[in-house]
Formats: sequence, structure tokens, C-alpha cells
Amino acid sequence: MAILRPDEIREMTSEEKREQLVKLTDELIRERAIASAGGAPDNPGRIREIRRTIARIKTIQREQEEA
Repeated sequence: MAILRPDEIREMTSEEKREQLVKLTDELIRERAIASAGGAPDNPGRIREIRRTIARIKTIQREQEEA
């Protein structure tokens, strides 16, 4: 899954944002499971990228709720 930029997230509907958040959370759980089991991840920086994208989505959701 591609990393989403803030302008891409702002263009999404609220339902699309929720769907992306669920997908990214599931992917993060899988990546963490692989790492905790001692497996070598394909992309070591992927967990960090996923966490940051989740934070971006939540931040933009919060901004739009306050506006």
C-alpha cells in the first residue's frame, strides 16, 4: 500500500479515510507480528511509514471535525 500524503488524505471522503485507517492498522499488526516472531521484514522502515500515515489520517480527521 502506498504512503498517503496530506493533500491526498484531505481529498478523501470521511468513509474512505476510515477504510484506509482500518487497512493500515491491519497491515501494521501484520508487520509487527513478523518482526516479533524474529522474521526479517522486506522493508525495515515500513512500520515507521505505516505509523506516520495513520497519524496523518487521524490528525486530518481531527482538523476537519474541529472546522
